[in-house]
Amino acid sequence: MNILLLGSGGREHALAWKLIQSSLCSALFIAPGNAGTARCGTNVDLSSTDFDGLKKFCLKEKIGMVVVGPEEPLVKGIVDFFAADPALREIHVIGPSAKGALLEGSKAFSKKFMDRHNIPTAAYREFNTANYSEGVLYLQQHSLPIVLKADGLAAGKGVVICQSHIEAIAEFELMLQGNKFGEAGSKVVVEEFLTGIELSVFVLTDGRNYVILPEAKDYKRVGEGDKGPNTGGMGAVSPVPFADESFMGKITERIIEPTVKGLSLENIDYKGFIFIGVIKVGEDPLVIEYNCRLGDPETEVVMPRLKNDLVELFRATAEQRLDQVIIEKDERIACTIVAVSGGYPGSYEKGLPITGLDTAWPADSLVFHAGTKLQKDAIVTSGGRVLCVTSFAETVYEAVDKSRDVLEQINFEGIYYRRDIGYEFL
Repeated sequence: MNILLLGSGGREHALAWKLIQSSLCSALFIAPGNAGTARCGTNVDLSSTDFDGLKKFCLKEKIGMVVVGPEEPLVKGIVDFFAADPALREIHVIGPSAKGALLEGSKAFSKKFMDRHNIPTAAYREFNTANYSEGVLYLQQHSLPIVLKADGLAAGKGVVICQSHIEAIAEFELMLQGNKFGEAGSKVVVEEFLTGIELSVFVLTDGRNYVILPEAKDYKRVGEGDKGPNTGGMGAVSPVPFADESFMGKITERIIEPTVKGLSLENIDYKGFIFIGVIKVGEDPLVIEYNCRLGDPETEVVMPRLKNDLVELFRATAEQRLDQVIIEKDERIACTIVAVSGGYPGSYEKGLPITGLDTAWPADSLVFHAGTKLQKDAIVTSGGRVLCVTSFAETVYEAVDKSRDVLEQINFEGIYYRRDIGYEFL
């Protein structure tokens, strides 16, 4: 089967690395890909949201399956686009319909969905310009800190945690009246702040059945000790030590099963990943957010730990027979550390040469590219998160140590990475 993978980040390199291990994969194309995915298949100079261009390519290359990495094409309706076209509808597209993608594409939609299906989450209210004054009064009386979320997609930047009422009202005004997040902030969800420890839970569903993939914990703050501004993710570990059988049982019973059942009851077409951001408050799991795709950098520890044939998993998803699948996992601990450009998550340079990538790594360490591209015969930086190193070991400490050892042999001007990923488990 010829497969087209959409996206260009570390998540897509990890998916490409896993897909080509399948005997069912005849040829792999990645649109647009990066310097790392070019070693797994053929990069294609197409945007993941150029639906017409993707149609022409799929027909030309006889694509049998499209795997959607990022959220934007899903929210914009790529699954519906393929399903509505007689020339494309036989192609398996792994991802939810546009309505299913609203679990990520609209915070208000996902909150109402959780309400309808009694899924535990933080208390909230939603506001827009029509009830702006009511929102200001609500914020003035709200307990601190206060969480403000832009309703739509905001490239991971649409969540603000405010420590004072003055700050909350100022941010609220910037979102709704100052157009801080554009259309994504035309509606704002105000949420109760939850105190606890977070983890990422990954479910693959065919709309009726589901399987649970290895869980992970990622680290968003740029600085060690979880300090500094939020990023797209500075590293991740899997498995998560506190996510034992008892706690995962609560997540399955209270969150995963009612989520999948709710999608089915509401006739929402969903054949793909559900990424559930969970927070452990006391001994109870609550949902922070849903995403309609895999996380990054969590994919870079989840895919290496997954022993199943990924193409076969996707085929079972498309054919609604995930009830026949048993997930097999590598029981070792995987840790990934992300190397970023100097200045990230603020402004940073691009086009910086990367050295050390041709070093022979230990068999239990993997290098995944994110913001890289080929420039003549060299690989250069092209994003804030440049690459990451995933290593296996029997303990978190050993896995972190191995990834650091590999990163010490890779260099580009201004390279920075956290040396304390998994610090609370070390």
